[in-house]
Amino acid sequence: MILDHFKLDGKVALVTGCKRGIGKGMAVALAEAGADIIGVSATLEAGSAVEKEVQALGRKFTGYTCDFGDRAALHTFINQVKSDIPQIDILVNNAGTILRAPAADHSDEFWDKVIEVNLNAQFVLSRELGKEMVKRGSGKIIFTASLLTFQGGINVPGYAASKGGIGQLTMALSNEWAGQGVQVNAIAPGYIATDNTRALQDDEERSSAILERIPAGRLGTPDDFAGPVVFLASSASDYMTGHTMVVDGGWMGR
Repeated sequence: MILDHFKLDGKVALVTGCKRGIGKGMAVALAEAGADIIGVSATLEAGSAVEKEVQALGRKFTGYTCDFGDRAALHTFINQVKSDIPQIDILVNNAGTILRAPAADHSDEFWDKVIEVNLNAQFVLSRELGKEMVKRGSGKIIFTASLLTFQGGINVPGYAASKGGIGQLTMALSNEWAGQGVQVNAIAPGYIATDNTRALQDDEERSSAILERIPAGRLGTPDDFAGPVVFLASSASDYMTGHTMVVDGGWMGR
Protein backbone atom coordinates (compact mmCIF):
# COMPACT_ATOMS: atom_id res chain seq x y z
CA MET A 1 0.00 0.00 0.00
CA ILE A 2 1.28 3.46 -0.88
CA LEU A 3 1.03 4.87 2.65
CA ASP A 4 3.32 2.11 3.89
CA HIS A 5 6.13 3.69 1.85
CA PHE A 6 5.95 6.79 4.06
CA LYS A 7 6.43 4.88 7.31
CA LEU A 8 9.72 5.31 9.15
CA ASP A 9 9.31 2.60 11.76
CA GLY A 10 12.68 1.34 12.98
CA LYS A 11 14.59 4.27 11.45
CA VAL A 12 16.82 6.73 13.30
CA ALA A 13 16.88 10.35 12.16
CA LEU A 14 19.43 12.97 13.21
CA VAL A 15 18.01 16.49 12.99
CA THR A 16 20.26 19.50 13.50
CA GLY A 17 18.80 22.80 14.65
CA CYS A 18 15.94 20.85 16.22
CA LYS A 19 15.13 23.10 19.17
CA ARG A 20 12.58 25.34 17.48
CA GLY A 21 11.10 26.48 14.20
CA ILE A 22 11.42 24.39 11.07
CA GLY A 23 13.88 21.96 12.67
CA LYS A 24 11.53 21.20 15.55
CA GLY A 25 8.64 20.76 13.16
CA MET A 26 10.62 18.32 11.04
CA ALA A 27 11.85 16.34 14.05
CA VAL A 28 8.32 15.89 15.36
CA ALA A 29 7.01 14.95 11.91
CA LEU A 30 9.66 12.27 11.50
CA ALA A 31 8.75 10.91 14.92
CA GLU A 32 5.07 10.87 13.94
CA ALA A 33 6.07 8.73 10.95
CA GLY A 34 7.81 6.27 13.28
CA ALA A 35 11.45 7.37 13.52
CA ASP A 36 13.48 7.72 16.68
CA ILE A 37 15.13 11.14 16.86
CA ILE A 38 18.64 12.34 17.59
CA GLY A 39 18.32 16.07 18.14
CA VAL A 40 21.19 18.53 18.18
CA SER A 41 21.26 22.30 18.58
CA ALA A 42 23.69 24.88 19.87
CA THR A 43 21.64 24.97 23.06
CA LEU A 44 19.32 22.11 23.98
CA GLU A 45 18.29 21.67 27.57
CA ALA A 46 17.07 18.40 29.03
CA GLY A 47 13.30 18.21 28.86
CA SER A 48 13.08 20.57 25.88
CA ALA A 49 9.78 21.01 24.07
CA VAL A 50 10.96 18.95 21.11
CA GLU A 51 12.07 16.12 23.39
CA LYS A 52 8.70 16.06 25.14
CA GLU A 53 6.76 16.06 21.87
CA VAL A 54 8.83 13.25 20.38
CA GLN A 55 8.54 11.13 23.52
CA ALA A 56 4.78 11.76 23.69
CA LEU A 57 4.58 10.02 20.33
CA GLY A 58 6.23 6.93 21.83
CA ARG A 59 9.55 7.53 20.07
CA LYS A 60 13.04 7.79 21.54
CA PHE A 61 14.76 11.18 21.73
CA THR A 62 18.49 11.55 22.26
CA GLY A 63 19.71 15.12 22.61
CA TYR A 64 23.12 16.71 22.06
CA THR A 65 24.49 20.24 22.00
CA CYS A 66 27.04 21.40 19.43
CA ASP A 67 28.31 24.75 18.21
CA PHE A 68 28.43 24.22 14.45
CA GLY A 69 30.67 27.26 14.17
CA ASP A 70 33.41 25.38 16.05
CA ARG A 71 35.04 22.73 13.84
CA ALA A 72 36.68 20.90 16.75
CA ALA A 73 33.35 20.76 18.62
CA LEU A 74 31.68 19.41 15.49
CA HIS A 75 34.17 16.54 15.18
CA THR A 76 33.79 15.77 18.88
CA PHE A 77 30.03 15.58 18.43
CA ILE A 78 30.31 13.37 15.35
CA ASN A 79 32.62 10.92 17.11
CA GLN A 80 30.32 10.81 20.15
CA VAL A 81 27.08 10.27 18.26
CA LYS A 82 28.62 7.58 16.03
CA SER A 83 29.83 5.79 19.15
CA ASP A 84 26.48 6.12 20.93
CA ILE A 85 24.24 5.29 17.97
CA PRO A 86 26.14 3.40 15.25
CA GLN A 87 23.39 3.43 12.60
CA ILE A 88 21.82 6.72 11.56
CA ASP A 89 19.42 6.25 8.65
CA ILE A 90 18.34 9.83 8.03
CA LEU A 91 20.34 13.05 8.34
CA VAL A 92 18.48 16.37 8.29
CA ASN A 93 20.97 19.22 7.97
CA ASN A 94 18.80 22.05 9.22
CA ALA A 95 21.02 24.06 11.60
CA GLY A 96 21.84 27.50 10.30
CA THR A 97 22.42 31.14 11.10
CA ILE A 98 21.92 34.48 9.39
CA LEU A 99 23.77 37.76 9.95
CA ARG A 100 22.51 40.91 8.24
CA ALA A 101 24.66 43.76 6.96
CA PRO A 102 25.09 45.46 3.55
CA ALA A 103 27.83 43.85 1.49
CA ALA A 104 30.15 46.85 1.93
CA ASP A 105 29.85 46.47 5.70
CA HIS A 106 29.65 42.67 5.87
CA SER A 107 32.68 41.86 8.01
CA ASP A 108 35.06 38.92 7.73
CA GLU A 109 33.65 37.70 11.03
CA PHE A 110 30.08 37.74 9.69
CA TRP A 111 31.10 35.97 6.49
CA ASP A 112 33.24 33.33 8.21
CA LYS A 113 30.63 32.46 10.84
CA VAL A 114 27.76 32.08 8.39
CA ILE A 115 29.77 30.00 5.92
CA GLU A 116 31.13 27.80 8.71
CA VAL A 117 27.73 27.06 10.24
CA ASN A 118 25.62 26.93 7.08
CA LEU A 119 27.95 25.22 4.64
CA ASN A 120 31.24 23.89 6.04
CA ALA A 121 29.72 22.12 9.04
CA GLN A 122 26.98 20.63 6.89
CA PHE A 123 29.50 19.19 4.46
CA VAL A 124 31.60 17.70 7.26
CA LEU A 125 28.57 16.14 8.96
CA SER A 126 27.24 14.78 5.66
CA ARG A 127 30.64 13.36 4.73
CA GLU A 128 31.16 11.61 8.05
CA LEU A 129 27.65 10.15 8.34
CA GLY A 130 27.19 9.75 4.60
CA LYS A 131 30.20 7.45 4.27
CA GLU A 132 28.53 5.07 6.71
CA MET A 133 25.31 5.17 4.69
CA VAL A 134 27.30 4.38 1.54
CA LYS A 135 28.87 1.36 3.26
CA ARG A 136 25.40 0.07 4.23
CA GLY A 137 23.95 0.85 0.81
CA SER A 138 21.10 2.98 2.13
CA GLY A 139 20.42 6.38 3.65
CA LYS A 140 18.69 9.72 3.28
CA ILE A 141 20.31 13.14 3.57
CA ILE A 142 18.12 16.24 3.55
CA PHE A 143 19.47 19.79 3.60
CA THR A 144 17.54 22.92 4.46
CA ALA A 145 18.21 25.25 1.54
CA SER A 146 16.46 28.60 1.00
CA LEU A 147 14.88 30.88 -1.57
CA LEU A 148 18.38 32.39 -1.57
CA THR A 149 19.63 29.14 -3.08
CA PHE A 150 18.10 30.70 -6.22
CA GLN A 151 18.04 34.44 -5.46
CA GLY A 152 20.57 36.92 -4.08
CA GLY A 153 18.63 38.54 -1.28
CA ILE A 154 19.39 41.92 0.32
CA ASN A 155 21.95 42.59 3.05
CA VAL A 156 22.73 38.88 3.54
CA PRO A 157 25.63 38.08 1.17
CA GLY A 158 27.12 35.41 3.41
CA TYR A 159 23.77 33.69 3.88
CA ALA A 160 23.00 33.80 0.15
CA ALA A 161 26.43 32.34 -0.68
CA SER A 162 26.02 29.58 1.89
CA LYS A 163 22.57 28.57 0.67
CA GLY A 164 23.67 28.69 -2.96
CA GLY A 165 26.43 26.33 -1.91
CA ILE A 166 23.91 24.01 -0.26
CA GLY A 167 22.07 23.65 -3.56
CA GLN A 168 25.29 22.68 -5.33
CA LEU A 169 26.38 20.37 -2.50
CA THR A 170 23.05 18.57 -2.69
CA MET A 171 23.66 17.78 -6.35
CA ALA A 172 27.36 16.97 -5.87
CA LEU A 173 26.72 14.40 -3.14
CA SER A 174 23.79 12.96 -5.04
CA ASN A 175 25.93 12.47 -8.14
CA GLU A 176 28.39 10.37 -6.15
CA TRP A 177 26.05 8.47 -3.84
CA ALA A 178 22.77 7.90 -5.70
CA GLY A 179 24.11 4.71 -7.27
CA GLN A 180 25.03 3.43 -3.83
CA GLY A 181 21.59 3.67 -2.29
CA VAL A 182 21.86 7.08 -0.67
CA GLN A 183 19.46 9.82 -1.75
CA VAL A 184 20.46 13.45 -1.14
CA ASN A 185 17.88 16.20 -1.49
CA ALA A 186 17.10 19.63 -0.08
CA ILE A 187 14.06 21.60 1.01
CA ALA A 188 14.04 25.32 0.25
CA PRO A 189 11.68 27.17 2.58
CA GLY A 190 10.04 30.38 1.48
CA TYR A 191 9.22 33.08 4.00
CA ILE A 192 8.39 31.25 7.21
CA ALA A 193 7.20 32.67 10.53
CA THR A 194 10.30 31.77 12.58
CA ASP A 195 13.04 33.58 14.52
CA ASN A 196 15.15 33.86 11.34
CA THR A 197 12.55 36.10 9.70
CA ARG A 198 11.71 38.16 12.80
CA ALA A 199 13.44 41.26 11.41
CA LEU A 200 11.38 41.02 8.22
CA GLN A 201 8.15 40.39 10.12
CA ASP A 202 8.80 43.46 12.25
CA ASP A 203 9.44 45.64 9.19
CA GLU A 204 5.89 46.63 8.25
CA GLU A 205 6.78 47.84 4.75
CA ARG A 206 8.86 44.80 3.74
CA SER A 207 6.47 42.37 5.42
CA SER A 208 3.56 43.82 3.44
CA ALA A 209 5.51 43.65 0.17
CA ILE A 210 6.47 40.03 0.82
CA LEU A 211 2.92 38.94 1.62
CA GLU A 212 1.62 40.64 -1.52
CA ARG A 213 3.98 38.52 -3.64
CA ILE A 214 3.14 35.15 -2.03
CA PRO A 215 0.23 33.60 -3.97
CA ALA A 216 -0.83 31.61 -0.90
CA GLY A 217 -1.29 34.93 0.89
CA ARG A 218 0.48 33.99 4.12
CA LEU A 219 3.84 33.18 5.63
CA GLY A 220 4.62 29.52 6.01
CA THR A 221 4.77 27.70 9.34
CA PRO A 222 6.95 24.82 10.57
CA ASP A 223 3.95 22.49 10.07
CA ASP A 224 4.24 23.08 6.32
CA PHE A 225 7.43 20.99 6.31
CA ALA A 226 6.01 17.85 7.88
CA GLY A 227 4.90 16.28 4.60
CA PRO A 228 7.98 17.22 2.55
CA VAL A 229 10.50 15.96 5.13
CA VAL A 230 8.69 12.66 5.70
CA PHE A 231 8.48 12.13 1.94
CA LEU A 232 12.18 12.78 1.42
CA ALA A 233 13.13 10.63 4.43
CA SER A 234 11.02 7.67 3.34
CA SER A 235 11.14 5.00 0.66
CA ALA A 236 8.41 6.93 -1.18
CA SER A 237 11.22 9.16 -2.56
CA ASP A 238 13.76 6.47 -3.43
CA TYR A 239 14.01 7.61 -7.07
CA MET A 240 14.21 11.30 -6.17
CA THR A 241 17.72 12.62 -5.59
CA GLY A 242 19.78 15.73 -6.24
CA HIS A 243 16.65 17.86 -6.07
CA THR A 244 15.82 21.02 -4.14
CA MET A 245 12.12 21.03 -3.27
CA VAL A 246 10.72 24.53 -2.88
CA VAL A 247 8.09 25.02 -0.15
CA ASP A 248 7.21 28.68 -0.51
CA GLY A 249 3.49 29.25 -1.00
CA GLY A 250 4.14 29.90 -4.69
CA TRP A 251 6.79 32.67 -4.32
CA MET A 252 9.17 31.28 -6.94
CA GLY A 253 6.34 30.97 -9.46
CA ARG A 254 5.75 34.73 -9.55
